[in-house]
Amino acid sequence: MPLRSMVTFLFVLFAGTAQAATILVWGDSLSAGYGLRQGEAWPTLLQTRLAREGFPHEVVNASVSGETSAGGRSRLPAALERHRPTLVILELGANDGLRGLPPQLLADNLGAMVSAAREAGANVLLVGMQMPPNYGPAYTRRFAETFEQVAQAQKVALLPFLLDGFAERKELFQSDGIHPTAEAQSLILDNVWTRLAPLLGQRAR
Repeated sequence: MPLRSMVTFLFVLFAGTAQAATILVWGDSLSAGYGLRQGEAWPTLLQTRLAREGFPHEVVNASVSGETSAGGRSRLPAALERHRPTLVILELGANDGLRGLPPQLLADNLGAMVSAAREAGANVLLVGMQMPPNYGPAYTRRFAETFEQVAQAQKVALLPFLLDGFAERKELFQSDGIHPTAEAQSLILDNVWTRLAPLLGQRAR
């Protein structure tokens, strides 16, 4: 093969590989953008930041409002096959907690999803959640610890609390007191970015 043709081939090959890097956001309403206008949710802001920082990744936000860890676990294999992500941001568990489901069930489902993602060739960022104090100290402690235990057992990166730094600022939540406003999305992204950036590898430029 002539040198020029070889160079062109390699350029197309590596360019195609960079473009194929996909980040799958696998979450609930906190990532789906419940109550927000299109384009305001933090996964959309993530796509903008990736481009600005020179990363080639494409963000696929497959989050579903109201999703539980059990629902996410049942849907994940098909999504992994369809999108073939290089990285999965796993943000599920809040609805399990709001329903008072056993933390062990959450741990089993999160662990299964992490394993499935890794078997499919994807790295994982596990995103933790915390319950309000009215759920009782024992349950809230066990719930929060579940994410830490899964991350340690599976040896994956962990963001302990998605809403860290502003969870008590009522003005940054919608009228239901649960879902963050559009103004809070950049704060969520900042939290995610601190643990996501080390997993991204080299920039495209």
